[in-house]
Amino acid sequence: MSMLDRYGPVPLYMQVAEIIEEQIASGMLPAGEAVPSEAALEAEYGIARTTARRVARELRQRQLVHTVQGEGTFVGLLGVPRVKETRAVYVVIANDIVARIKRGELRPNRAIPSEKTLMRRHGVAKVTARKAVAHLREQGWVFTVPYRGTYVSDPGAWPKE
Repeated sequence: MSMLDRYGPVPLYMQVAEIIEEQIASGMLPAGEAVPSEAALEAEYGIARTTARRVARELRQRQLVHTVQGEGTFVGLLGVPRVKETRAVYVVIANDIVARIKRGELRPNRAIPSEKTLMRRHGVAKVTARKAVAHLREQGWVFTVPYRGTYVSDPGAWPKE
């Protein structure tokens, strides 16, 4: 991964767009694949949301990607078949937390990572982080104490596999 030159003459959004263009050219990001979200770009490159938005605009102007309102930005021009994500992002996040619980990294009656931490770590919006926690709660992995946080449930409450 190239380092960004934060003090040079090339704007940050152009530098990030170049990195993504290289990923597309190399096949690392194939046609129909989702380009990292604004939140993911923000987290990965330490850039502002407006800068991340300009990255997508720049890639569209270069005719490398297209954006579908409410769904994301995808490699290729409009009409290229999209690669379907096999699992919803919130399920991937929830499964990551379950794995950490099973390994003993997150212990019963101890807090799980905050929404803000999940948003940063996974490059997702607050609604996605909330949905992951709600999914864990529905399954019995965690419980929430209003105004305090969300904690790992006692093993007796965990779902039977």
